[in-house]
Amino acid sequence: MWRRRNQVEDSSRHDAEAAATGLLRHLQCGGDLASITVADADLPLADGELAVADVACETARFYGTEVVYPRTRAGYYESHPAFGRRWVPNPRLDARRHREAEAAAEPRWRDHAPARVVLTSTGLRLKPFNAGAWLPFDHALLTEVTVGPEVQLCYSVCAPLRLAGPPAAWLGIAIEHLRRTAE
Repeated sequence: MWRRRNQVEDSSRHDAEAAATGLLRHLQCGGDLASITVADADLPLADGELAVADVACETARFYGTEVVYPRTRAGYYESHPAFGRRWVPNPRLDARRHREAEAAAEPRWRDHAPARVVLTSTGLRLKPFNAGAWLPFDHALLTEVTVGPEVQLCYSVCAPLRLAGPPAAWLGIAIEHLRRTAE
């Protein structure tokens, strides 16, 4: 069973790479992206905005959070025959809890979620499957695109976005093309 799953994953990865290189060759030879019709009525497209792709991808955001230290000190109550019941602090456990809180707040990829991604002529529209609203990411605010098996998009006003999955490489090449032609 595992061998079959790996063969399917390898096949889809190979197909995705072939589609991405085919798109790259097409665009390098002077071709353009074809527009598609998006069948979702709740996706508002502006006048003149054309949809180019409508796919499902894994998404994540890269950011850090504020450190939230534990409010209580670590320790235990000890019942001693001579001293009675008293609180005994545990500074080693306190230090470990503080280190864990600081590590949890460091910048890293968070909010991993599958999402529907619609690439348009003006930006990327993202709708996580567990949310009801579309999130806009305009090409005008894009500062950096890193294309590979996963695509990392850096924006000037928000945390970086990562797209993963079979259509990610194709989307990265298309985004880079739209960004270059808009300038």
